[in-house]
Amino acid sequence: MREPQVVPLDGLPARVTVYEVGPRDGLQNEKAIVPVEVKAEFVRRLVASGLTAVETTSFVHPTWVPQLADAEALLAALPAYDGVRMPVLVPNERGLVRALDAGVREIAVFGSATETFARRNLNRTVAEQYEMFAPVVAAYRERDLPVRAYVSMCFGDPWEGDVPVPQVVEVCARMMALGATELSLGDTIGVANPGHTRALLTALAEAGVDLGAVSVHFHDTYGQALANTLEALRCGVTSVDSSAGGLGGCPYAESATGNLATEDLVWMLHGLGIETGVDLPALVATSVWMAEQLGRPSPSRTVAALAPRG
Repeated sequence: MREPQVVPLDGLPARVTVYEVGPRDGLQNEKAIVPVEVKAEFVRRLVASGLTAVETTSFVHPTWVPQLADAEALLAALPAYDGVRMPVLVPNERGLVRALDAGVREIAVFGSATETFARRNLNRTVAEQYEMFAPVVAAYRERDLPVRAYVSMCFGDPWEGDVPVPQVVEVCARMMALGATELSLGDTIGVANPGHTRALLTALAEAGVDLGAVSVHFHDTYGQALANTLEALRCGVTSVDSSAGGLGGCPYAESATGNLATEDLVWMLHGLGIETGVDLPALVATSVWMAEQLGRPSPSRTVAALAPRG
């Protein structure tokens, strides 16, 4: 299998953490329910490919996301991997109880930078979302366990249009002030560009947010996800969210297409001489296998280029 030619660029990190969201964000929008045995095998294959951060599922109410109703069963089917982060999305205090009962060691909460999406996704205002998240974050921080804070609609909103940078910075700062240890910036509908990416990251740094604790989460609606990621790396970001095979979207934002494909990200990073710890051929094989389970080809260009021809 072909590997990228390594030609480094100055000003980039030596290593990047690839934060895999396929099992949660990738599968939550599937029309058909994926069997828990398939999900467990998917996670096992992802870890075997060298990924060290794999977000497995969500404790959201099954009425809202029935695809993830098997969260406890999935976690019970997975071993405890040394050195592998396996966060679970926890939306509220009911989800918190489930997470604690399941022995989850790392959680994520999912906030919004805009009022409309907060209402549609959380049934809260932006101000009210902090009250909902505060006890969830506190419960894990009191146990000295990490908490990731997602902020969605950081670059644009399908109902409100452009989202001002200061508005996003204010929400991100509030989420971190709750005690979150990591911040993920969501380009939920894929409208960001490199200039906008730099402007937001610069503003966050000026507001006192440590970019070493920031991850970027780009969707590829307009084909800009890799360009935006490269600009984020130039700004000092060293963690990037992606989904194996480019799976995923957002069930509450109809214009949101798939996430940045992990294979496309790893191909670029390896070509730049950046270490990831990921075995690209093994990852491609995993996405080919998952595409077979879903009954459709992977949208990842790298998977299409490197997958064995039948």
